Amino acid sequence: MAFIEGIRIQNFRSLKDVSMGKFFSHQSSPPLTPFTVVIGKNGVGKTSLFDAFGFIADCLNYDVEHACEGDEDNKRGGFDRIRTKGTHEPIKFEIYYRENSESRPISYELAIDKDRSGRAFVFSEILRQRRFGQRHGQPFPFLKVSKGAGFAWKGEKLTAHAENVDLSNEESNDLIDVKLSSTRELGIASYGQLKEHPRIEKFRNFLKGWYLSYFNPDAARSLPTAGVQRRLNKHGENIVNVVQYLERDHPDKFANILAKIAEKIPGIEKIDSKKTEDDRLLLQFNERGYADPFFQMQMSDGTLKLFNYLILLEDPDPPPFICIEEPENGLYHKLLEIMAREFRDHAAKSRKGSQIFVTTHQPYFVDALDPEEVWILEKGEDGYSKITRASEIELVKNLVAEGFPLGGLWYADYLDAR
Repeated sequence: MAFIEGIRIQNFRSLKDVSMGKFFSHQSSPPLTPFTVVIGKNGVGKTSLFDAFGFIADCLNYDVEHACEGDEDNKRGGFDRIRTKGTHEPIKFEIYYRENSESRPISYELAIDKDRSGRAFVFSEILRQRRFGQRHGQPFPFLKVSKGAGFAWKGEKLTAHAENVDLSNEESNDLIDVKLSSTRELGIASYGQLKEHPRIEKFRNFLKGWYLSYFNPDAARSLPTAGVQRRLNKHGENIVNVVQYLERDHPDKFANILAKIAEKIPGIEKIDSKKTEDDRLLLQFNERGYADPFFQMQMSDGTLKLFNYLILLEDPDPPPFICIEEPENGLYHKLLEIMAREFRDHAAKSRKGSQIFVTTHQPYFVDALDPEEVWILEKGEDGYSKITRASEIELVKNLVAEGFPLGGLWYADYLDAR
């Protein structure tokens, strides 16, 4: 599966310069783990870090101006509101990822600034990858755009000495000029749709496949129109349609979900979908000891949330990257460690898993984690966020090795990176 090994965020809200994992320029840093969790106090920037992924996705799915303004889930308020206070540099992102464990890593760099009229635009955009057989040195850009113009390479391969290509001879046939119709849109959005640019297409599809959970229990209690849907939407209001799909096309997976629900929420024996006379769908929970079923409108926030996450993890074609903010809200504390293990087990699947990124402030959730999986976000004396991997704190590593739970150490202030 595609996998993010590192991400760097600059000048985005309180994240003036935050790096996690491995990059071409930081090859000695260990990559991100399949399951990555960010912890920290209120107000240190966890929501900003979560929203950075949503912002990148919105840049691709819409354009950078729309991303800066936001939507009903996150009203960002425009470029000046999200650029770090006190800086006049562009907002920048760098994503370092692999399409699979055998592929050469790719680096994507995006810079967004505002033009003379104050509107957000793509200042620069670069996709880099080392050439075949190249083990050292800087990667070569196969897409490079600055203020709407640049170049891109066609095909899968770059020549051995691509950086020395003479544009006047036949070696330049695979190099094309790029001229975007709008500086508000990403180059990967346009050229990623063309088959002659397979590497750009793969990266674009990877980004488009990201799933950011904005699960809303009230939305999940709604009664959608009947009809099979394969993928949960970000609010979870189509959960009954997805249940209908799993019941019809993947009965074994759905039975597995029901078994897990029965383990974690004692008393639930069966879950079905039911069509009403006006062609609406109901989610029907049968509990032990009750002759009549309960419907999703009557179920607790925690039950619906747990059911939503299990449906997400059992997706027959899961998203490559899942981002969840504070999954602990509404869940019984003894379920949190179990939920963390479910996330980790899913992320560890080499082919049918997803890389999972979570923010939390719940020590019970962190108890199930290893120091390599946990990052501590704090506010520095300058007011900007800084981040440290728990495994970089020697005392924490030693205490966990002695059997102390990581969440308990956090509660006791041992995870204070300062």
